[in-house]
Amino acid sequence: MAFQDRMTLRNMYLYLVCLITLVISIFAAVNLVRSTVELLYPDPGYYGYVPRCAENKPGQACTPAEEAAFAVEQKRIEKLTLDSQRRQAVLSIVGSATTLAIAVPVYIYHWRRIQTELPPRTPVTTGEPPA
Repeated sequence: MAFQDRMTLRNMYLYLVCLITLVISIFAAVNLVRSTVELLYPDPGYYGYVPRCAENKPGQACTPAEEAAFAVEQKRIEKLTLDSQRRQAVLSIVGSATTLAIAVPVYIYHWRRIQTELPPRTPVTTGEPPA
């Protein structure tokens, strides 16, 4: 089958769909791995600034109760931030898995259509009789 016979508008469409779904699948797989790593190893980043009482009242020392309250508030902010990071990672995993679940069957369907429409290949003979 000649190249011109194989490159019909229909076949170009099928190859184009295969290319697009393959690229989408690759990006979704990379994002899936990245999101899984984010879920297992969250960013220890910046949790926000909690002012100290000495900064609020210049020249006065903080009481132990105020220090304890600030420590509790800092822990609460850290927990909320970590929960938010985990939630975003889970949402990203679900999105990537959904993209893969849609793109891979579309790719497989179109690739099989291409393969079934190709004529069977004839073996190339070298002029020697089979042994």
